[in-house]
Amino acid sequence: MKVAAKPQLTIEQKKANVDLYIIIGITILILAIYTSFQAQFNLLAIDQEIHILLRTIVIAFMQFGVAGLGIVSVMILRKESFQSYVLKRKGALKSIILSALMFVPYVVFAIFAGHFNGYLPLQSVFMTKEVLASNFPTNIIGMLLIAASWGFFEGFNYVVISKKINTRYPSSNKWLNWGAIICAVVCILIHDVVGVTAESLFEMLSVFIIIYGMLMVKEHTGNAWGSVFIFIFLWNAL
Repeated sequence: MKVAAKPQLTIEQKKANVDLYIIIGITILILAIYTSFQAQFNLLAIDQEIHILLRTIVIAFMQFGVAGLGIVSVMILRKESFQSYVLKRKGALKSIILSALMFVPYVVFAIFAGHFNGYLPLQSVFMTKEVLASNFPTNIIGMLLIAASWGFFEGFNYVVISKKINTRYPSSNKWLNWGAIICAVVCILIHDVVGVTAESLFEMLSVFIIIYGMLMVKEHTGNAWGSVFIFIFLWNAL
């Protein structure tokens, strides 16, 4: 009896495999560093004797390490541009509008669950309000750091990772998008949106819709700005 031959990976699949290992490895390393010194980082973040801009730089760098350093390292290794991940002008408005619609279920959840505290982009980031209350140019520089680390790179991180997953594990069914599905599940686990109550289940579902939806919008429109928009203007804004 002949054993079926194991399917051979293409060159692109092999590269995507390596890229995913690099991203995962760097992310785990930075998380390990942060976890090991979490108490020190938390004390630094609230120590008002240290200039707010210096505190923001340190914490923003750790955030970038988790949600940006891995993908940037891979992009440099592969000589990939941001445009190669469809961060382009054409289709940007459509991508943003459709992605924003994916956030509607979470807005409904936040209002009915009593979690709505008004709208302010990136307000859930600890340093945001203190940075905004600072003098010029500290407030501008600080908000650019926050918007880049907790906004742009966190949203773009999902775009890159989902593309690598889909390259490695292609699917003939457009709705069975492994990149979008895995990224949505990982987001739920990372942000600890897990539970068995009706409230927690609806929150899990709404978060899944956001991540899966914005990545599917990217596939539909051929534009990734919607994913970045979500994390700059909506994700930490309620």
